[in-house]
Amino acid sequence: MITPGPIVPGGGGYRHSYEIGAPARLVQVSGQIPVAPDGSLPDGFAAQCRQVWANLAAALAHHGMGLSDLVKVTTFLSDRAYREENSAIRQEVLGDHAPALTVIITGIYDEAWLLEVEAVAAR
Repeated sequence: MITPGPIVPGGGGYRHSYEIGAPARLVQVSGQIPVAPDGSLPDGFAAQCRQVWANLAAALAHHGMGLSDLVKVTTFLSDRAYREENSAIRQEVLGDHAPALTVIITGIYDEAWLLEVEAVAAR
């Protein structure tokens, strides 16, 4: 990863920027919520976070893409207390892949949801 110009060095599994060289396809994924396909809501942040990533992976698979095609991820956390756990699970799920990343602490549409993730993928 190259850090452009006078910017704080990247880290934590993200890049400051991600260049897409004339992609054949671009997929915008709406905010994924921690609700399972059967309508259930997992208990606790870790389980909800993993469900969100599973939902995101399923949305990408629908378009013939995977998590390694992600170029931008925006995570909305309901509480600052989830920052470290969120980062650890994201790095567990993405491995060495490091898309551009933004994390926002905010109110979530449903108070039972502890996070929501939207993304952009390109191939």
